[in-house]
Amino acid sequence: MRIHKEGKKIILVSIIGILLLSIILFYLFRCWSWIMIVPLVILEAMIVWFFRNPIREYEAKPEEVIAPVDGKVVIVKEVYEKEYLKTNCIQISIFMSPLNVHVCRYPVTGKVIFKKYHPGKFLVAWHEKSSELNERTTVVVENPNKKQILFRQIAGAMARRIVMYSELQDKAEAGKEFGFIKFGSRMDVFLPLGTEILVNVGEVIKDGGIKVIARLKN
Repeated sequence: MRIHKEGKKIILVSIIGILLLSIILFYLFRCWSWIMIVPLVILEAMIVWFFRNPIREYEAKPEEVIAPVDGKVVIVKEVYEKEYLKTNCIQISIFMSPLNVHVCRYPVTGKVIFKKYHPGKFLVAWHEKSSELNERTTVVVENPNKKQILFRQIAGAMARRIVMYSELQDKAEAGKEFGFIKFGSRMDVFLPLGTEILVNVGEVIKDGGIKVIARLKN
């Protein structure tokens, strides 16, 4: 299993901590120490599992919008995007639980024309206002047909660190990694009106970076 680079330091530190604690428990409790050590081993396995980074390859067509993350679709509706696009759009929001893969991938191919980090609160990520109030990043990619797609990483009640690698003028490739969010979060994608939406509220996405969630008009 491939481990994401954001997790390697955390995993190493946690392994060292668990080993030291296990040694202490063994000397203090001897034959009963395994009762306390087993939950620590399970916790370490969960940490490793959280930082998994599966290889997913898909050549998206110019009009295809790819699911940027795994998770559950919690919002599909028309909204006014006021930060950058300043127009009505279709918002698709995907909520990630701690059990989902937390690698964030570009939903479309094009060029990064805007990026911004916003400090904020840590409301539960499925809360509708978390898109405006929580810690978050905003990235805008302009595709080859000059359509601008805005997407946001949003921290949740458990997520306390958002990592975003995008830089202005970067080449974005649909399905390729641009960031990571640690421990539960949400991703919003804002699409032009008239876009064909291929997912519904309540749908569970297990193949972010591959699944086509919408098709843009040419």
